Amino acid sequence: MHDWLKALPIMLLALQAPAAFIFLARLLRGASRRSPLGPISPEPSQIGKVGVVVPTLNEVLRLGPCLAGLSQQSYELRQVVIVDSHSQDGTPDLVAAIAQTDPRFSLINDPPLPPGWVGRPWALHNGFLHLSQADHPVEWFLGIDADTQPQPGLVAALLQAAETEGYDLVSLSPQFILKHPGEWWLQPALLLTLLYRFNPSGTDADTPSTVMANGQCFLCRLKVLEAVAGYSLARDSFCDDVTLARAIAERGYRVGFWDGSRLIKVRMYEGIRETWREWGRSLALRDASGTGQLLHDCWLLVCVQGLPLLTVLIGTGLFAPNLITDTWLGVNWLLVWLRLALLAAIYPSYDWQNASTSWGFWLSPLADPIAVFRVLRSATGQNRQWRGRNYASIKSIKSIK
Repeated sequence: MHDWLKALPIMLLALQAPAAFIFLARLLRGASRRSPLGPISPEPSQIGKVGVVVPTLNEVLRLGPCLAGLSQQSYELRQVVIVDSHSQDGTPDLVAAIAQTDPRFSLINDPPLPPGWVGRPWALHNGFLHLSQADHPVEWFLGIDADTQPQPGLVAALLQAAETEGYDLVSLSPQFILKHPGEWWLQPALLLTLLYRFNPSGTDADTPSTVMANGQCFLCRLKVLEAVAGYSLARDSFCDDVTLARAIAERGYRVGFWDGSRLIKVRMYEGIRETWREWGRSLALRDASGTGQLLHDCWLLVCVQGLPLLTVLIGTGLFAPNLITDTWLGVNWLLVWLRLALLAAIYPSYDWQNASTSWGFWLSPLADPIAVFRVLRSATGQNRQWRGRNYASIKSIKSIK
């Protein structure tokens, strides 16, 4: 056996052991995390406190369940503003139809996209301006994505928890709706790249740089958004939710990321290719992270998610038993078993009622090396296009900041 091969277990153990310790510490924090939020009925004190903003661009095929779910919310929801980026697929007609039966709904078109802005934060920023300039402004801004399916009691439950516990910004992790076998295989592995890097939902972040957020359901005090000039701080970010949440946390506001699997569902992408391309490009959170943090996250993912399964499959029986080799393989076997246990932990994060071909979920650990590769590729690449728009100039603008 070559000398470098004999030294491989020592080098990998030195690389993986600290990462495994960090990951285990985060898992232990999950034991004390808050329970998932459940639906509640609104209270009279909540009347008209929340305004919803839904950014859209050619969403007619996905927007219907979102609008229907928002229409089922009660009097705590004052208005729903759909900010449309001049859709050509009938999205405005769909909004107009529901506005005829529910006067809380209205549609505005955002102005032309200015240099240095990504489309999504630009639409949300204009929705924020619309709410803040109203004759009777709401107290809370709630950003909702067009591909979500809000459940009855969502707004009341989220509002009550945020106000009772003194949070200034709260976002929710959803319950995912998957359909095709490839999605069931790849998506859980991609989802866990977030769980490996950050605290579980329901536990507060240790520092602003580790704050997590989800723009699919993003509740923030309107006065807090006014204090940070709306979405301006996240104007050039492809993960504007995390970028803005971390900027708000840095200013001393209280930010939470909770389990909302009982309150909101989402059908994000169609098939494995779209999941790989669209979700994969933002999972590294490159625009919300410094270089040091990005390197740290990539190291952690490689060590605790990318290598363990490959190590136990290839390394077992290849190296002569000794203390170092046995310890190295033991660490990787532990990480593999913890990965299997995480399948049970994320089970409630998926909609199983309509799952006809979900066998891929149980095989998703086999996709871990591929998922880690996708995050590494996202971390080292540069976003150029998003939802049909070209952002080639964003890089040069960022260099001026």
